[in-house]
Order: sequence, then structure tokens, then C-alpha cells
Amino acid sequence: MTTTLTPVLTANWDRPDSYTLDAYGEYAAAKKALGMDPDAVIQAVKDSGLRGRGGAGFPTGMKWGFIPQGDGKPHYLVVNADESEPGTCKDIPLMMANPHALVEGIIITSYAIRASHAFIYVRGEVLHVIRRLHAAVREAYEKGYLGTDIFGSGFDLELVVHSGAGAYICGEETALLDSLEGFRGQPRLKPPFPAVAGLYASPTVVNNVESIASVPSIIANGAEWFAGMGTEKSKGFGIFSLSGHVTRPGQYEAPLGITLRELLDMAGGIRAGHQIKFWTPGGSSTPIFTDEHLDVPLDFEAVGAKGSMLGTRALQIFDETTCVVRTVLRWTEFYAHESCGKCTPCREGTYWLKQVLKRLEKGQGTEEDLTTITDIADNILGRSFCALGDGATSPIHSSVKYFREEYLKHFEIGGCPFDPKKSTLWGEQ
Repeated sequence: MTTTLTPVLTANWDRPDSYTLDAYGEYAAAKKALGMDPDAVIQAVKDSGLRGRGGAGFPTGMKWGFIPQGDGKPHYLVVNADESEPGTCKDIPLMMANPHALVEGIIITSYAIRASHAFIYVRGEVLHVIRRLHAAVREAYEKGYLGTDIFGSGFDLELVVHSGAGAYICGEETALLDSLEGFRGQPRLKPPFPAVAGLYASPTVVNNVESIASVPSIIANGAEWFAGMGTEKSKGFGIFSLSGHVTRPGQYEAPLGITLRELLDMAGGIRAGHQIKFWTPGGSSTPIFTDEHLDVPLDFEAVGAKGSMLGTRALQIFDETTCVVRTVLRWTEFYAHESCGKCTPCREGTYWLKQVLKRLEKGQGTEEDLTTITDIADNILGRSFCALGDGATSPIHSSVKYFREEYLKHFEIGGCPFDPKKSTLWGEQ
């Protein structure tokens, strides 16, 4: 596997006009795809080995293949652009800098699954991105890449940009669909799955922004080209988002299977004078890693084998100035706030995790509280209605596993042993 960066989605980000159609090109991949049989497009994506880039890693082509054909119902494509997990920051800059890759990917995907309507569900807070998307969609309509008889193929497609009201739960695909239909965003009971009864009770594909934006390059360059990167079961490239205590934070597009050590070398390493303490391989909902995991290949299988998840490749880096208990408390406060409240384990469990962690962080807890928070987490994991509850337990279990002594230190000295100012940039000045 090569460790060289592979700028595909990020290739033109340094251009001041990267978001325009002039900079992007004439949708050659879409034109090629619309000249193929729809099933051949699905097969090409299957052959490429593209797996969902939204966190779960489900094979994209297989998901498309689940859509029943000849059922007499309308089919829909919904793009999940509700990126909102702490540390995850790849889809927002992708839509900001290269929205036409997403629009072209939507055309190809819609054609493959026989959908004549597509939606981009984007967070309402990112108004600058919404404006970029509207501008890109308008350009595509003006060029005849959207609307009726695209490229003279007889294929029609209407694309709607929909801004959500701002809820982390709407990143869960069925809660997103409820929100898109005008209801309160809460997860649905499955089955039926969206491929059978999704938006408006019709067959629907819900895919992440990066997943769909990767499709044009697969059609343009071939499935073998994409499958030639990455690892045996985790094919292709992806955007790795480095944030936190790193010299040059940002987006690094590289083959799956690259290691954090290699990415840190490209990013200038940990900030000067410090060393890594812990990090997340896929955002705050994935179990944390430590310096012993620097050489773990960042692919779905290797990360999973070490007890975490690749997730959205949100690599949050924390050095030795950071208090683990404080960090986990902040994450838990987020999950408690964002829980939709539909199921008891998540609604009550995240609330009580937050209360106990607050006490621990102030140094007012006991060793028994560690048993309490892991017991609460055990009763959330696998028992909540959707993955939000499961994700909330990840930092609990992993932090107690790797930093139990740090938890104990808090109530041994009656407070936090860390100065929070030292973990900030201004605290170094």
C-alpha cells in the first residue's frame, strides 16, 4: 500500500474558484454513466469496493442493489449531509470547496437506482455551505446536467437542497427521513429498512456526502483504479481529518490503511514540546486509542480488531496536557443534549452518565463511581433505539480501560490534577 496522499476529492481545494463549474469540469463521468446500463453502474461501484464513508462502512454498491426494481413506486436518493459529530469535519469542507463532485455523484447514483428525485439534507447552521450547494445546483440546472433529458439520455432528475433544523440525531438515516418529511427527527423501528420503505414509504438510498462524491472518480477511472488503493477489504481513499494538538491540522486525503504515525509526519507531528496521550480514530463516538496504537492501519478491519471503529476518520489528537475525564465529560454532555429521548436507555443513561462524570471531574467521586458509569454504559450499549446511545458509551468504556488511574487521581486529591489552560493554544503563550 502506498502512503502517498491521493488528492482526488481535494485536488482543487487550493483554487480560489474550486467550487465553480468552470473549475470542476463538464460532468464527464455522469455523461459516461448515463450511457451505461443502470445495473452496470451499480456493478462498477460494487467492483470498486467502495464502502460507506459516513461511519458504518457498509458496501455502497450492495446498498444500491437492495432497491427493488419494477415495483411501480418512485425511488429516492437522500444524501446525508448532517455532519455534526464532535471531531468530524470532512463533509462540510468538501461541500464548501467541491460541491460539484457531490452533484455529479448524485446524478450517477440516481440513475443507477432509477430515482427521479434526490435530496441533500444539510445542517441548517452551515449557511455558507448551503449557499454553495444552491449555487452549484443552479449551475448544474443551467447547464442541463439536472432537470429533463440529461445528456439526451431520457433520464430526468430533480435535486432539492433541504436544510435541517440542527439535530445530531438526524444524522441517523431514519431520523433524517422523518425530519425530511416534516416530522420530529427520531429514529424509526427497522425493519422495514429504507431500501424498501424509506422516504414517503418508497424505496430510498441514504448515503453520506463523501460516499456519493467518490462515485464520479470511480466511473471516470474504473473500478480497478479505485480498488487498487487501500487494503484488501477497505478499498480506495478517504479524507482523514486531523484536529487538536497537531502542528498542521486539516484534511489529508489518503488510501485507507495509512497509519496515524504517517499522517502525523505529514502534519508536522504533535505540537512542539508535547507528546500524544490519546486520540480518536473516528470521532467522539469511537473508543479512544493511545500512543500504542500509532501504527494501527486506519481501515475498517484493523481498527476494529484493536477495539475501536474507523468511523468518519475524525482523528482528534490530545497531548499530555489534556484531562481524559474532562474530555469524556464534554463528549457525554453533548450526547445527553442530543439524545432525542425516544428510548429509555439513551435518554436516562446519558443523563446519569453526565451527572456522575461531573462529580468525578470535580474530585467528589469514589472508586465505586467507575463501576457505576461502566454499568450504566453496559445497559445502554446494544439496548438503545439507534447508534447514538452506543456511541455515547464508547469514550466511557475505553477511557476507564486505558486511564483508570487518572480517574482515581481526581478523588484522591479532591479535584482535577490538570490545568485546562495548558491544553489550549493561548495557554502556551
